[in-house]
Amino acid sequence: MRMYDLITKKKRGEPLATSEIRAMVEGFTKGEIPDYQMAAMLMAICFRSMTEEEMRGLTLAMAASGDEVDLSAFGSSTVDKHSTGGVGDKTTLIACPVVAAAGGRIAKMSGRGLGHTGGTVDKLESIPGFRTTLSREEFFAVVEKTGISLIGQSGELAPADKKLYALRDVTATVDSIPLIAASVMSKKLAAGSAAIVLDVKTGSGAFMKTLDDALALARAMVAIGEGAGRKTSAVITDMDVPLGFAVGNALEVAEAMEVLQGRGPADLREVSLALAADMLRLIGRGGFDECQRLAEKAVEDGSAFRAFAAMVEAQGGDASCLADPRKLPQAAFRLKVRAERSGYITHMDAETIGRAACMLGAGRETKESVIDHAAGIRILKKTGEAVEAGEAIAELHANAENLLAPAASRCLAAIEVGTAPPAKRPRIFARVTKESFRHAEAAHEEAAKDVMSDTLLAEIRAAMTRHEEEGGADGR
Repeated sequence: MRMYDLITKKKRGEPLATSEIRAMVEGFTKGEIPDYQMAAMLMAICFRSMTEEEMRGLTLAMAASGDEVDLSAFGSSTVDKHSTGGVGDKTTLIACPVVAAAGGRIAKMSGRGLGHTGGTVDKLESIPGFRTTLSREEFFAVVEKTGISLIGQSGELAPADKKLYALRDVTATVDSIPLIAASVMSKKLAAGSAAIVLDVKTGSGAFMKTLDDALALARAMVAIGEGAGRKTSAVITDMDVPLGFAVGNALEVAEAMEVLQGRGPADLREVSLALAADMLRLIGRGGFDECQRLAEKAVEDGSAFRAFAAMVEAQGGDASCLADPRKLPQAAFRLKVRAERSGYITHMDAETIGRAACMLGAGRETKESVIDHAAGIRILKKTGEAVEAGEAIAELHANAENLLAPAASRCLAAIEVGTAPPAKRPRIFARVTKESFRHAEAAHEEAAKDVMSDTLLAEIRAAMTRHEEEGGADGR
């Protein structure tokens, strides 16, 4: 096999054989195929896409390039979740302990944040003493004891993905749906869980800005997971507005704990429990409605909060700060951002708000950036709410006073105020399973009309119809 011939084949739009893809991934991982040839292949994939079979072959080859975790000791109750990234997205800290409390087993490897999106590992490390690096024996022992362990990703998990992503990042090939799907799913398959739920974000703060792109990515990833023998589903959720009110690591941990104690923002609770219900459904705890009730019960009776606290203690963290957020890192300086005019908030650019939080120290612009766990933004007013000129709409937290003013300008630029409230958006657009697409509101048509404009509802239906007609046979 010559890499030149494979590049030519893909350039012409011809599908690559599974054996060719495997040899290509192995050769690149070992350093036998140079970057410039793999860069040409990545660009050819961007232009020519991949079939469903090609995507599955690429994903499996990437998953097999390093360690693969064997979770068979925990039976068929292991379930993983993955979010495509957003602002204020702390659902893992809620959904996973809910599932553990309801009988699931969560042995999850999470990542760090980069750019405007936060990372679960960074949030967890804002808990004093919490260890995100465990030996495999410790990792399994915590799952056995508490039902849940959240740790950082192993350096040997899907190393082909690490090499490929570094190359994609500098060759403008990041935004290819087959390459995104293979990147995400290679790590999920290597991590070993029997079932996988994918939270695919769409909107201004998401990587997938449009519903069409989010649906295409969801369909591709579900097809890969199911084709690899894992029960897989995806939930398309809104990221046009930050999720919850907190953006920043310690602030987000405190907000997640509010939800686990039966309080917290309604949008964060709704999305987190929907994800938890789907996770429970995939491991056989019942239909979606029954699993939704199980998830709600785990919050109401306190068992989800206790599961999270038990994990924190088992991994060396100070669990007392979960009920008393004053024990979490606190910023030395705060500044309120105030509305410049009266009216209604018509739009919040979630990505720009995430960038503002990064300016305060809450995120990374490069992999070498140091995180300030206390830094972040507390949103006081969200899209659709009325505001008065001079009213506080956000509060910035930082440990360096000179960071506040430029971040405030960035935050204010992200928020638009108009004379009339905007059309409401659903928090959950759709669920994607191997059987079909199902519009999230289809069973509640009248409720859908109450929370969405007719125009938006028509756009969602049109997108669903387009993808149902395409059928996803070619994975594009």
